Amino acid sequence: MTRHRPGLRDLYAVVPAVLLVVAAVLVGRHIQATDHSLLVGWPPLTGRWDPHPGPGTPAAVLLAVATVAYGPSLAARLPWRAVLAASWGTATAWIWSLALIDGWHRGIVVRLTTRFEYLQAIDRWNDIPATLRDFTRHILIGSPDNWPAHVAGHPPAATLTFVLLDRAGLRGGGWAGAWCITVGATACVAVLVAVRALAGQRLARRAAPFLVTAPAAVWTGTSADGYFAAVAAWSVALLALAVTGRSPWWAAGSGLLFGLACYLSYGLTLFAVIGAAVLWLGRRGVRERPVLLVPLVAGAAVVPVAFTAAGFDWWEAYRLLVERYYQGAAGVRPYGYWVWANLACTVLVTGLATVAGLRRAGGVLLARRGGGTAAPEDTRAAVLVAAALLALLVADLSGMSKAETERIWLPFALWLLPACAFLGRPRAWLAAQALLALLLNHLLATGW
Repeated sequence: MTRHRPGLRDLYAVVPAVLLVVAAVLVGRHIQATDHSLLVGWPPLTGRWDPHPGPGTPAAVLLAVATVAYGPSLAARLPWRAVLAASWGTATAWIWSLALIDGWHRGIVVRLTTRFEYLQAIDRWNDIPATLRDFTRHILIGSPDNWPAHVAGHPPAATLTFVLLDRAGLRGGGWAGAWCITVGATACVAVLVAVRALAGQRLARRAAPFLVTAPAAVWTGTSADGYFAAVAAWSVALLALAVTGRSPWWAAGSGLLFGLACYLSYGLTLFAVIGAAVLWLGRRGVRERPVLLVPLVAGAAVVPVAFTAAGFDWWEAYRLLVERYYQGAAGVRPYGYWVWANLACTVLVTGLATVAGLRRAGGVLLARRGGGTAAPEDTRAAVLVAAALLALLVADLSGMSKAETERIWLPFALWLLPACAFLGRPRAWLAAQALLALLLNHLLATGW
């Protein structure tokens, strides 16, 4: 009986999460039906009820079955570099297959070409320096030629990415979607690199199948937030390598990517919380080599200095964004619903396995605090996950994320998934994760 208690406690944690999602659906549908203030089609998710199979269905089902059946054993015995390569390859295939459930056109090509998206604005970037200098003048809704919602809602590095793809000859929504999927799939590799550096191979290997099959893949293919998530994830991974004894150049790369992340999405400044956790976990290495902080800070300054020199004022743009935010849907959407319904979205993005894993990670931290026998590597992994959860909760309480958090919070959600490394019976939990992703993509037309 004793050996089953952890599993039962996992279920006790999962039940409230399921009830939270059910409440968010029922309350959200009532609010939307009565006053239409949520402005989403299937609260708490942005999308609509649309049961459908598609071209990607067979591949998605086969990948799910194969990963559940063989993922944990292969992750345990393959050479480490092979684990990373297999994780990226499988994650890429999983994201593509889920996206193609909606077909090539609806699932890939048009996602980044709607009236809200980045590709609507790339023709206005014929003179990049002039556009950067003029960027803030088009953020507010009342301004002349105001930017589409996602362009206005992000610093210009986001749109500039697609402008440069277009200039390189990779034009249109198909190439933009392929970029986001290909780069976004590397985020799972970055998380594994960081977990191994800070908490050892055992936990990283156990986490690998969960990072691959996460329901988050539904929104990584294709939204630009999957690409943003990868940039932010690699900034953390390189910092973890730097503080655990690798070359100081890893610190410079980490800073460079963190600076870029802040110019891809304003909200990614909260990755400073996760970065601070990495510095704390690697404090011995930082004390031994405090010079690491020099390339870290220098790298972090590169992108801000470049954009500022080009004429873009990040702080002014953020101030105008807040004003634009409340000019639009956020001025209507009720904070009292979204402040907890956003967490229901996170349950759907990360899956019930992550909820159970977070319970176990919390138990590790409590045991350590109470003088228990938690292994040091378990504690380090739990601290990393806790930092990500803290950053996500700050984003939630800020009120700057009302709806669409299934994609907006992808960068933070990925760092909750390593908590699944603490779970027993991984195949059962993996099956639950894969099934949730398949149901979401087959029953809903996700979009924004």
